[in-house]
Amino acid sequence: MTTANVVPDQLTVRCVLMRGGTSKGLYFHEADLPAPGAGRDAVLARVMGSPDPLQIDGLGGSRPITSKLAIVARSERADADVDYTFGQVEIERAAVVYSGNCGNISAGVGPFAIDEGLVTAAEGVTPVRIHNTNTGVVMTAYVPVQAGKARVLGDFAIPGVPGTGAEIVMDWARTVGAKTGALLPTGRAVDDIVLESGSVVRATICDVGNPCVWIPAADVGLDGSELADRIDGDSALVDAVREIRGKAAVRIGLCADWRSVDDQSPGLPMVGLVAAPAGYRTLSGTVSEGGDMDLRVRLIFMNRLHESIAGTASVCLAAASRVSGSVVSAVATQRRRDTILIGHPSGITPARVTAHAIRRPPYVSFDLLGFSRTARRLMDCAAYYPYPAP
Repeated sequence: MTTANVVPDQLTVRCVLMRGGTSKGLYFHEADLPAPGAGRDAVLARVMGSPDPLQIDGLGGSRPITSKLAIVARSERADADVDYTFGQVEIERAAVVYSGNCGNISAGVGPFAIDEGLVTAAEGVTPVRIHNTNTGVVMTAYVPVQAGKARVLGDFAIPGVPGTGAEIVMDWARTVGAKTGALLPTGRAVDDIVLESGSVVRATICDVGNPCVWIPAADVGLDGSELADRIDGDSALVDAVREIRGKAAVRIGLCADWRSVDDQSPGLPMVGLVAAPAGYRTLSGTVSEGGDMDLRVRLIFMNRLHESIAGTASVCLAAASRVSGSVVSAVATQRRRDTILIGHPSGITPARVTAHAIRRPPYVSFDLLGFSRTARRLMDCAAYYPYPAP
């Protein structure tokens, strides 16, 4: 629970600052926080520094990928070791969104649970069964362990993170239909979304990990190699993507009016702009070659270009690539039976997918859906925040 401190007009709460994959967030023990509700959310937003576009008076990093949190506790479920709640702290509003999960932050939950003594470590690799309370599904993290603690050093690299680290394998096969109950919530591989302008956008609405809307980049006038300066700075494009997201959200029951999607369902569904493989220049200035990937994607999250690819989006994209007739399968090469190589703004990231055909809709079932990430504990601290205003 939050406690008073020697500083007379501030309170503290213990947390761990961790990088999980290409995201960074605060990891809390559930017992150290107030009970769920407005009071807890006010504490979390204040610790993060919201509302403020720079989050200058808190621990957030002014971007959606650095304004995240995980709340972890031992689980009472027979099929899980820990319960984990993901929170996306909005930047310009004092609000915490719990509508979905984050694959990158999930990658840090296993190491956190081991290092904090919530799970008994086994030398070599320790499987951690993680019940995500946002979606009700269980995923398994295979965490490298050395001397009873999560191993950090290794030779696995992911685009968007400098250097290498110990590979954490995440299995998400049990997250199909996590939010809506179905791989294809509308029952169709492709839906036509009619915009207010009269133009029609083809979309595959898919729910694995988190619901995502996959559309051809060409349908919104892009080629699939754009970076933030081209996407975030184009207000008409951002508005069109918001409209697509809102109208898809209405179709799958996440909001009642597409114009209110930012209030009723701020984070979900995510929208991915997909295109066939081709070379492009990454955020770091290097070149990703078309022959090294199966497709390109530009993911829009919280109305901004994601700097890489969200973990949940990568498994959703992998699943959609195996759906016959989807907009993803139309642009993706399938040179590898169990892997798809995703070209995104920071480089190329693999996702694992093993599927087989079935005779009933959606005519595909998955034996494996997953990805690998690295994670690292950055700081173990007491976070300070001022007493609430009277």
